[in-house]
Amino acid sequence: MKFKCLVFLLLFSLYSCNLKTSKIEVVESLIVISLEKLDSIRIDYIGNPTVHDVDPKSGTVLFMEHKEFSEEIFIADFEGDIRSSFSKFGEMPDTYGGLMSTIKINGTNSFLVYGYRGFLTYDFDGNLLSLIKYDDFKVPSESRIAMGFGMEKISDFYLYVNQESRPSETAQYEGHKLLSLFDTEVGKRTPIIGFPENSIFLNGNYFFSASWFPVFTHYDDYIYVAFGSEPKIYVYEANEPFKVKHSISLKLPNYYFGKGSDDPNDFKYIGMVFTSGRIENIKRLGEYFILGYFPGYDALDTEKSFENKSPEEAIHFREKMLKKYPSRLAILDSLGNVLNDFVPDGLEPSSMLLRNGELWMMEIPNEEVEEDYFRLFRVGIKEESI
Repeated sequence: MKFKCLVFLLLFSLYSCNLKTSKIEVVESLIVISLEKLDSIRIDYIGNPTVHDVDPKSGTVLFMEHKEFSEEIFIADFEGDIRSSFSKFGEMPDTYGGLMSTIKINGTNSFLVYGYRGFLTYDFDGNLLSLIKYDDFKVPSESRIAMGFGMEKISDFYLYVNQESRPSETAQYEGHKLLSLFDTEVGKRTPIIGFPENSIFLNGNYFFSASWFPVFTHYDDYIYVAFGSEPKIYVYEANEPFKVKHSISLKLPNYYFGKGSDDPNDFKYIGMVFTSGRIENIKRLGEYFILGYFPGYDALDTEKSFENKSPEEAIHFREKMLKKYPSRLAILDSLGNVLNDFVPDGLEPSSMLLRNGELWMMEIPNEEVEEDYFRLFRVGIKEESI
């Protein structure tokens, strides 16, 4: 009997050790994916700058100060020194007339402006190098002049948001193109890529145009597009006829988005611009996707947002919601699985700008104190075993 007990205890001990060993091996194999700050650029400047481009090849940062009646362009280096500044806005022979997109650095000493007058190239001292006009100018229906929302180069062309008139009836959604391909050498603009047949925006409801504002990135032979509030990444071939290859469904935590309305005059439908979740930026960095997104209000807060309020109550509610639902970053694998989801420390999620394999983001300015500088951070994916 004693012998049997000893054998039992010995076997149990070995079994327990094996369990512990197995557990340790599993824990050690876990990889935590996060974002880390790798480098920074500090530029001494007092104002409200909008960064248009960061170019590692030329070591140049191009930013602007946008005011109601003026726009000034600043050229700075990676040491933070402003090398030149000038304006091409207003009544002058070499004006761009008005911006259609953010400015793109396209050489070691030049940048491209997509403006009302056409495609204009200037050097870093502000001298006009070329002007390619287009004959089909129309005032853009919408544009977003902010860091991370510029044109992307694909071969000899540029990809950007299509700025033609928005659909006014649901029947027009199917034929509406959301991106355009630019040949800046001849001034040709070709609308491409509409809503895929299984998109939520073809469900027969009305949507406010900001809900489908496309964000995109080009990586290898594909264009990755997210249409505003729809929690999907659509994968397109990056050549004619730009066919959709497949889609990646996103399971973002606590993501609330509008499904549209059958009544375009419904005040709750109009209010979705504030309450609905939306994907604000998308970048592909190696094998990972990085999304900047606004999560949207939950059902209770959405209802509260439409309650009658005094102006003071409305301001207080809005401030409360901004704190409760800050914009976030999500890191995903190539299949769309969320590997990490967080509010980045001091960085603006929508500002992601990818250039020459480097990802840059804008530091969130201090709202309490006006600072005499702004900073940009180069960030990267960090893989850490625990």
